[in-house]
Amino acid sequence: MVVGAGQAGLSAAYHLRRRGFAPYRAGADGGFVVLDAGTTPGGAWAHRAPSLRMATVHGFHDLPDFELPEPDPGAPAREVVPGYFTAYEAKHALPVVRPVHVRAVRSASDRPDARLLVETDAGTWSARALINATGTWTRPFLPHYPGHFGGRQLHYAEYRGPEEFAGQRVLVVGGGASAVQVLSEVAAVGETVWVTRTPPVYHEGPFTPEYGRAVVAKVEERVRQGLPVRSVVSVTGLGPSVAYRRAEELGALHRRPMFDRLTEHGVAWGEQELPVDAIVWATGFRPEVGHLAPLGLRSPGGGIALTGTRASADPRVHLVGYGPSASTVGANRAGRAAVRDIVALLGSPAGEAAVPAQRS
Repeated sequence: MVVGAGQAGLSAAYHLRRRGFAPYRAGADGGFVVLDAGTTPGGAWAHRAPSLRMATVHGFHDLPDFELPEPDPGAPAREVVPGYFTAYEAKHALPVVRPVHVRAVRSASDRPDARLLVETDAGTWSARALINATGTWTRPFLPHYPGHFGGRQLHYAEYRGPEEFAGQRVLVVGGGASAVQVLSEVAAVGETVWVTRTPPVYHEGPFTPEYGRAVVAKVEERVRQGLPVRSVVSVTGLGPSVAYRRAEELGALHRRPMFDRLTEHGVAWGEQELPVDAIVWATGFRPEVGHLAPLGLRSPGGGIALTGTRASADPRVHLVGYGPSASTVGANRAGRAAVRDIVALLGSPAGEAAVPAQRS
């Protein structure tokens, strides 16, 4: 079973089909299935801001065995990528069932080879192995700071473009690509102030394969130790993207240190107060893995320790699009690796990887 039909989930589903696992069919026993919470294909891309264009997407890699047709650079990413995912599901006849919300995953017994029971709002499913590809979009992270701000606050997940901030002073919090995107757009219609908890990390020069491998290695080491994951993007640093160059041209990249507290009309550093009209928190996301809690996968370090993509505490469970694979190219590779390990665990495809245990 695969949970989630974003980049990582679709990659995993493709490799399951390629290795001979039969796709699930309603009314028939057996097969593998992809459960997706979305009402339509697209994963998190379907919820991105309309202002995010393909020219300003922070890197995108094709899914395996199907190239993304050359898009119009000015086309909204929230339309192009979901359309591509829709075509991909159809081309490879992937058994995606939606919308299905997974509430909990637990083991049917204490036996190491017991089936996993996947409880959803559409009944309970039984699976021999599970590939979790739920991403992070549904868990935006909002840090706590003392005080109260009377104006509008929103997380980047709620950001829909610069138009509503025209003529306003907007405080943008965060040191990653999302913050730069907001700065590059809002600075063209209003005034922006950029604050980050630590000085932004800049990467000079091209993102070579060697540099990419070094970045992924840093994230992998944290995951192996069972520490809370850091995103790949947070380690790569800010590079010369279209959004970065635009923000730089607009003079929006003059970073200030993090404020001490919120005030009714803005923020303050000691006795110095800065009035603002709105605050956009581009402060990242956390992995959506709460449904895996009954399996007891978390390590003392607070994260889920992985060996490759496999949960170190349970060989039946793989996490893709998590930690070192939380990028489009990483998700592709992780999907392939997870399926390879599942074949090693289960043996030849047996046609009973995922079945409805009950309906409610």
